[in-house]
Amino acid sequence: MPSISSSPRTVEEIFKDYSARRAGIVRALTHDVDEFYMLCDPEKENLCLYGHANETWEVTLPAEEVPPELPEPALGINFARDGMKRRDWLSLVAVHTDSWLLSVAFYFGARLNRNERKRLFSLINDLPTVFEVVTERKPVKDKPSMDSSSKSRITTKRSSDGQSKRSLKLNDESNEEDEDEHGETLCGSCGGNYSADEFWIGCDICEKWFHGKCVKITPAKAENIKQYKCPSCSTKKSKP
Repeated sequence: MPSISSSPRTVEEIFKDYSARRAGIVRALTHDVDEFYMLCDPEKENLCLYGHANETWEVTLPAEEVPPELPEPALGINFARDGMKRRDWLSLVAVHTDSWLLSVAFYFGARLNRNERKRLFSLINDLPTVFEVVTERKPVKDKPSMDSSSKSRITTKRSSDGQSKRSLKLNDESNEEDEDEHGETLCGSCGGNYSADEFWIGCDICEKWFHGKCVKITPAKAENIKQYKCPSCSTKKSKP
């Protein structure tokens, strides 16, 4: 049973720990698969597959302490071995192991802030899952869309003279800051919550925010708008 000598605390440390445990698991299910298969004897008690922070793997009994020091992997992986095709059984173990690796990473990451957790998941998500490695599946790339693929949005800032200044922000660290700042913002059209992954535009008159798709404004079109008026403000008659 693995022990924690010094718990990883930063995003980089947790990701390093995740990568090492994942490497051990991948080795067990690919390069060392024959040895792994033999160790998972259905006649034995409930067995678990552990990946360690030193890139090794181990098939052993679950932790005896309650609660365990770390989240526990799937229990009894050996019982289904002889009742399934070998490839299907390995795929099932891989899926359960992916879940365990994520649970350990976010156990360590429980004290991270929301942007750090998002960055941690992004790093993890850039790696193929154990299931994808074992089944030799290639990760499916996201298809870009007109409005959301660039993760752009329009922000409105007030200058010292009261005039509105609007700038286009692309996918960078500023999106994380914007999501914290506008986390409670609702679309003035559909009422949906703010997300940095979608294109938004702010009205320079009423200062409400809108999904670009709700008001039919794309990032390209927004760049050529000097002062944006939402549909409601555009229909209001100007005062004499």
